[in-house]
Amino acid sequence: MIYLDNAATSFPKPEKVYQALDAFARQNLANPGRAGHKMALAAERALDDCRHLLNQLFHGTEPERFVFTLNATDALNMAFKGVLADGDHVITTDLEHNSVSRPLRALELAGRIALTRVRADGGGTIDPDDVKKAVTPRTRLVALTHASNVLGTVQPIEEVGRMAREHDLLFLVDAAQTACVLPIDVQEMKIDMLAFPGHKSLLGPTGTGALYVGPRARLRAWREGGTGGDSSSETQPRELPYFLEGGTPNVLGVAGLSAGVKYVQERGLADIHGHEIALMDRLWRRLQEMPGYDVFGHRDGARRVGTLSFRSAALPAAEIGGILDQAFDIAVRPGLHCAPYIHRALNTFPEGTVRVSPGPFSTTADIDQLADALAQITM
Repeated sequence: MIYLDNAATSFPKPEKVYQALDAFARQNLANPGRAGHKMALAAERALDDCRHLLNQLFHGTEPERFVFTLNATDALNMAFKGVLADGDHVITTDLEHNSVSRPLRALELAGRIALTRVRADGGGTIDPDDVKKAVTPRTRLVALTHASNVLGTVQPIEEVGRMAREHDLLFLVDAAQTACVLPIDVQEMKIDMLAFPGHKSLLGPTGTGALYVGPRARLRAWREGGTGGDSSSETQPRELPYFLEGGTPNVLGVAGLSAGVKYVQERGLADIHGHEIALMDRLWRRLQEMPGYDVFGHRDGARRVGTLSFRSAALPAAEIGGILDQAFDIAVRPGLHCAPYIHRALNTFPEGTVRVSPGPFSTTADIDQLADALAQITM
């Protein structure tokens, strides 16, 4: 199969990821920190090693502030429900994935918070001044995607981060589409909490992710339970990461995640980003040559990730996706992409669009075969 759905989950993984998962499962898959034997110590080291890798990658203040989660959704819920209190005001955007939109909307409907959703412009980018204008005396948090999972457009998080810090607000960034694609420095960008999955551009397995909790963020515990080291405390130990990591972590997945991060570091973020942008631009040019196709978002490769969404005047998105899968063995993502607000703004609701997202191992031949298939489908 030609796999072009990397914005959902990267595939294939680097060979070193498969090797790391197999070796760890066979040799060191014990409960980390729960015993003094060699396998338990090796499992704990795997967690520590990955925290150090993430701390170097994102320039955190210390490795212990990277809390392992199931995915970005888990990390975002941990952040929202850990820092928000009744009466708080939150600023977000219409670009957000449901991992941001749904928990915030649920809190708003419950009467617990007030919510302002800043709208992106026609090219798919928000204006930092609009975020600033939305600040009220009750504003507690700004929650913003780094890049739209529908349009691929990169948002001005540095400017928003500076504004949030000037107003003493917490700043949460959803880096699901940019972690290990674009450089992220949580200190330079004034990011208080960074949520990201391990299974997308970090090239790790599903069931992995993390939340960076900066020094300004004070969270309530997301779950309570065993922490391995301190068993005597009646409540969750306050030290990070254990305060937010109750229960046995996915240490096998984290071992694979470390291998994925190492691959990205060896190949280089700029190389991967440039490769994916070039493939996206190649497809965009081909679509422009065909009648009846509309592509969404701006075309500035320096302010995009390698994700492209389009629709056809001839066929619905779901039908195109089904034909590509069944007749051409090509995997893309039709629909609303868990981001209904931006589709309403684009007037593509409820049908959605066809999203194409190449990855590090996609080729120009993959893109050309997709373009040829689209030409056949709508001719």
